[in-house]
Amino acid sequence: MDKTMRIQQIMTLCIASALLLAATSCDITTEPESTVTDVNIFDDASSYKAFLAKLYGGLVLTGQQGPHGQPDFGRLDEGFTQYTRQLWQLQELPTEEAVISWGDTGLPEMQMHTWGTSNQFIQMIYSRIFYQVSLVNEFLRETTDEKLAARGHTGLSDEIQRYRAEARFLRALSYWHGIDLFGNIPLVTEEHPLGAFPEQNTRAELFDFAVGELNEIRDDLPEVGAAQYGRADQGALAMLLAKLYMNAEVYVGADHYADAFAQIGNVIGGPYSLSADYLSNFLADNHTSPEIIFPVPQDGEKTRTWGNTTFLAHAACGGSMNANDYGLNWNWSGLRVRPEFVALFPGAPDSPDGRELFYTDGQNLEVNSIGTFTDGYAAPKYRNIDSFGQVGSDWEFPDTDYPMFRLADAYLMYAEIHLRGGGGTRAEALDYVNQLRERAYGDPSGNITDPELTLDFILDERARELWWEGHRRTDLIRYGLFSGDAYVWSWKGGVQAGTSTELYRDLYPIPASEMLANPNLEQNPGY
Repeated sequence: MDKTMRIQQIMTLCIASALLLAATSCDITTEPESTVTDVNIFDDASSYKAFLAKLYGGLVLTGQQGPHGQPDFGRLDEGFTQYTRQLWQLQELPTEEAVISWGDTGLPEMQMHTWGTSNQFIQMIYSRIFYQVSLVNEFLRETTDEKLAARGHTGLSDEIQRYRAEARFLRALSYWHGIDLFGNIPLVTEEHPLGAFPEQNTRAELFDFAVGELNEIRDDLPEVGAAQYGRADQGALAMLLAKLYMNAEVYVGADHYADAFAQIGNVIGGPYSLSADYLSNFLADNHTSPEIIFPVPQDGEKTRTWGNTTFLAHAACGGSMNANDYGLNWNWSGLRVRPEFVALFPGAPDSPDGRELFYTDGQNLEVNSIGTFTDGYAAPKYRNIDSFGQVGSDWEFPDTDYPMFRLADAYLMYAEIHLRGGGGTRAEALDYVNQLRERAYGDPSGNITDPELTLDFILDERARELWWEGHRRTDLIRYGLFSGDAYVWSWKGGVQAGTSTELYRDLYPIPASEMLANPNLEQNPGY
């Protein structure tokens, strides 16, 4: 598959009180040929595809001049405003999978379960979610049949219908993130009056909306695995629906495991297959992996950002590590793993499990000080070298894409869904798990037997297979292990040995700035 969703240039303008941003075409290979203004933008038939590219670009870029310059959010470090970076931090830093040594305001409390309503990283992902939603809403307003006819673009109707479906998928994706992180938030669609304060909706209402949207647009998207790389198709849609259904007991207090099973069947029955090598999913040419279902693409020359895999690759290097070995020009000395995560790999740091990618030279197992990079094993999972050992196109900005959804996750979801009574067979569940373990071990020596296939085992296996891919917080909450005292790890609760934390921390607070700006909002309990 060609890596064609890389973003090259972003342009921006404002229409009424909503933000409308346009980019070069979804095949990002050439500079735009015309100058865009608020008068002529939609007279150019290519502007619709350009606008769609901005919607996808919102997951990776932070402004109109990458890696920084003309930011979407002014007066802020653009690295701190990037969508997947903030999503990743809220999903990983409060768990046993990660710590970061930097003392930026808000980061230490993210790792200790002591965050408050003014945490800047919580504020930023909330802002990014609704920024994405506002862009999608404006796109949908400007692509109605009536507006296309008025501009003489009726011949684009079929193409625009697909674009609208992709936009609605991206809006549902952001609403899933909002549902998962914050619970009750406003549901704002293209029909919402511009400039009016939105009402707050319940988690159940948002869940029903996202599920309804995805089911409605399914037939307007390409078949499973048939989309241009980096764009949504029915495989990506099925994974997103499965994620919503699988966590429905948390979101709405209802069992939707059978619905999740139906969606996972659509994915597993598709054209995806496991890559022969685990690490190849996280290298500079991971766009060639047959198991990545929906990536957030990045390119060292054309898609430059201080977030996404630039952050994940650089921040994982420090201490005695040579950044050049990972295709990078310098170490950021930030991310490591906690000892409780290391313990999930029997025999680590010399485990036969090939997913154990720890760097231990000069590193301590115990995290005695979060701010000391050599406390905690380093874990260079994301790298800017390709499968042949060649460095990506740029030493600073990796070519490595962020794998938001991949087939290995679907295999483990199948197994968990089966164990929770959602369908399937135990034999198939065991086979899918062992396919992953055989890849990890290089032979059947790591395969498990039927009695070992339990829910607890699947939770641990999800950590081993999917670490640092942005799933851990959601998984722990689904198992009832994120907050409280049923499971503690280093620095949970703000003490080195770990301690219980308040149950309300399963949800993040609505940012204080949002509470002040919108009188219709009610804060989550406990904050």
